[in-house]
Amino acid sequence: MSIVDSRLRPTFELEAVELQLGGGPIAGVDEAGRGPWAGPVVAAAVVLDPNDIPSGIDDSKALDADAREIVYQRIQAKALAIGVAIAGPDRIDRDNILNATMWAMASAVAGLRVAPRLALIDGNRLPPLGIERRAIVKGDAKCLSIAAASIIAKVTRDRIMIALARELPGYGFERHKGYGTPEHRDAIQRLGVTDHHRRSFKPVQLALGLV
Repeated sequence: MSIVDSRLRPTFELEAVELQLGGGPIAGVDEAGRGPWAGPVVAAAVVLDPNDIPSGIDDSKALDADAREIVYQRIQAKALAIGVAIAGPDRIDRDNILNATMWAMASAVAGLRVAPRLALIDGNRLPPLGIERRAIVKGDAKCLSIAAASIIAKVTRDRIMIALARELPGYGFERHKGYGTPEHRDAIQRLGVTDHHRRSFKPVQLALGLV
């Protein structure tokens, strides 16, 4: 018996329609790292070349780390423009995770060297951009431009957390990337809370005895 993979895969169909109707450029926007207890949230904006789309682009969650690195390099080589913005724990704690994410998305779009006509945003919230924008739920599984942004954001954030693991050995950041795993919880109990932890997040507050 054969097993059919029926998973939704991103395409360039929406972008192609928009390019035909209103022209371009069109940016896909996504983030990585809203949920972790430590580290930044990273947003990326990507403008793909409709005539030279890199192969292998998929929702970053559907690719393993090695595949993400390969496709990341392809996107870096072929995209018309890439913007990345990083909101650290201080901003997350000050503004809350939603507002920090919206800031990072807007900053990533602002950092594009090619100004887009339209931004396709993953999720159901729209950051303030000053251009036409559209929220697409599960956009990283539907639109290639958003999927490309998801890969750029994820690889960028993973690299940050791996570097942080070298700076702060014992927390296991290279494995869990700051997410709330049992290993991470145990490390906080043994080693304490660092400046890279999000003190507005309840598990971190519990470790600090604030709740």
